[in-house]
Amino acid sequence: MLVGAHEVELFEGARARLEAIAYRLLGSASDAEDAVQDTFLRWQSADRELVETPEAWLTKVLTNICLNRLTSARAKRETYVGQWLPEPVLAGDRMLGPADTVEQRESVSIAMLTLMERLSAKERVVYVLREAFGYAHAEIAEVLDLTEPNCQQIYRRAKQHLATDRRRVEVDAAAARKIVEEFLAAALSGRTDSLVRLLTDDVVSVGDGGGVVFSIPQPISGALRVARFLRGLFKPTAAKWEMVGGRPDLFATVANGRPALVMTVGDRLVGVFSLDVTTDGIAAVHAQANPDKLARATRRWAALDHGEPLDGDW
Repeated sequence: MLVGAHEVELFEGARARLEAIAYRLLGSASDAEDAVQDTFLRWQSADRELVETPEAWLTKVLTNICLNRLTSARAKRETYVGQWLPEPVLAGDRMLGPADTVEQRESVSIAMLTLMERLSAKERVVYVLREAFGYAHAEIAEVLDLTEPNCQQIYRRAKQHLATDRRRVEVDAAAARKIVEEFLAAALSGRTDSLVRLLTDDVVSVGDGGGVVFSIPQPISGALRVARFLRGLFKPTAAKWEMVGGRPDLFATVANGRPALVMTVGDRLVGVFSLDVTTDGIAAVHAQANPDKLARATRRWAALDHGEPLDGDW
C-alpha cells in the first residue's frame, strides 16, 4: 500500500522511540537503524486501516524484528574475533532515548548493555520495555503474546540476572571531563600507582577491535594488571599512531551517559574508552576500536562542539 503524508509523519514521530528501544535490545546502533527501517517497510505494506493503535503496532513489529536479530546475532558472536562490546553512542544522540530516571540512564550504559548479553531474548525485551520505557506488564505481554503473570516472572528473573551492588556515579559534562582528565593524566604519567588509585580492586578492562584493529583477546581484571596494561597502552609510540592512521587527538566527552575518552584522527573516531565510574572508583574500562562500530559516533562527533583536545604528552 502507498504511504500517505500522514502515515509517514506518524512513523517519523515514533522513529526516535523505536531507535532507542532497538538500540537497547541489540546493543548496536547500526543494527537498530536497520531494524527500524524494516519496521517502516512493514508499516508501508500493512493494511493500516486495521491498525487501531499505531504506537503499539509499531512496537510489537519492531520487537519481533529485534527478537529475530538477537537470535542470529548470538550465533555470529560465537565466531566474533576477540571480545564483543556494544556500540558507543555519544551524548545528545536521540538513540539514547529517555533519561529522566536513574533506571533509564542505567539501561543504556555500556556496562549494562554488556550485562544484558546474559539475558535470554525475551528477558531482554521485558526488561528494556519495563525498566527503560515504563510499559505496563499487560502491554509487554501483548507485545510478546504472553500472559501478564508470565511477563512479571520474566521481569523478576531478568532483574536477578542483572543485580549488582555497585553504586554508580551520576555525572554531567563538566564532571565527566574532570574524571577523564584525571584518568588520562594517570595513564600518561607512566606510574602504575597513579592508575591503581583510580581503579576498583576488581576492575575489568575489555577491548573490542573486531579483528580489524588489534585488541587484547581476553578481558584483563584486577587493579594492578589493568593499570599496567593501560600504562603500556597509553605510552606514545610511532607504531601505535601508524596503526590508527596518524597521531590521535584526545577528547573528554560523555558516551552512553558515562565519562568517555575519545580518540580522533582528523574527523574520524578511532577509539572510545567508556569509564564505568562507581563510588569505589572506575570499575570497568570498555574500549571500542572496531571501525564498524564507530560510524554513528563519528557522524555525531562531527556535529558536536567538542572544543580543544586534552593536554597530554600523547
